[in-house]
Amino acid sequence: MARQAGVSKSVVSRVVSGRGSVGEETRQRVIRAAQELGYVVNASARAMVAHRTYTVGAFVRDAATPFYGHLLTAMQERAAFHGYRVVTATGSGRFEVSDEYRALETLAMLRVEALLVCSGLLPSEQIVPFAARLPTVVAGRPETHPSITSVYCDEDEGGTALADHVLELGHREVAVVTVPTSKSVTLGPRTAAMVRRLREGGARVLEVGERPRESAGAMAAEVLRRPGITAVMAPSDRHAVALMEQFRLRGVDVPGDLSVTGYDGIGELATSLIGLTTWRQPIDLIGSRAVDALVQLLDGEQPPDHHESLPGSLVTGRTTARPTPA
Repeated sequence: MARQAGVSKSVVSRVVSGRGSVGEETRQRVIRAAQELGYVVNASARAMVAHRTYTVGAFVRDAATPFYGHLLTAMQERAAFHGYRVVTATGSGRFEVSDEYRALETLAMLRVEALLVCSGLLPSEQIVPFAARLPTVVAGRPETHPSITSVYCDEDEGGTALADHVLELGHREVAVVTVPTSKSVTLGPRTAAMVRRLREGGARVLEVGERPRESAGAMAAEVLRRPGITAVMAPSDRHAVALMEQFRLRGVDVPGDLSVTGYDGIGELATSLIGLTTWRQPIDLIGSRAVDALVQLLDGEQPPDHHESLPGSLVTGRTTARPTPA
């Protein structure tokens, strides 16, 4: 390419990287040579012309989970539609706040133009410094900080609707696997909404503290120690399936002995083979709307909804039924 453009390799390097001083005429020669030789994709050529990278950074807490994995895919597809590439950093699901903060710092150092943040753990105060430097959108969690643009599903609506379904079936002794908001700003509000609505509806509620997935047996045992429980509400589909497995090992029938609800309605766990009763989040729409908002910020515009809350939908499956009369 250097020979085609009539320049040195170091000049080509400076043009491609966007670093260093290069005359405009020379830069245009390098770009034309790159295009003629098919050396770079169109996005890269466009980036050189515009002195931009057309690259955004995305941090997702745990891409191995259905929620974050599908959200990341939706964002990548929408970014490609807009002509942007996505550089991704992912956690293991066990990252501490400090680890997630460092991951965002790493993305920012990669010369990305903007950030997509998808984490139920990282506090708003840790995101604000990045939003002050780069256009930033938080996707998939109820973020309402005035300095941060966000797109999410209404957790209170989902938790309330699931609790109403359980009450309508006639359950009045219900266990809810709860998560503190300090641990997750998605699981926390939804489980708090479940507990609140159940109690408003006259149900007695056993709050079971969430444990790591591999400790589902301990949660199941705690539920079964409480006589009279007829339904269990889990904070996610993964929790629900793990609990159902433990109940089966203990000879407890779902939904004959215990009704079980999940939350998310995404991916393989949404299969009719399992038939979970759950709250389905519009994950594809959350991802695409988040990228649309980010592109508007990059174009110097304000998205129509600074905090866009999208509705989910109740999925009534085979894991809930009316309680069996004693």
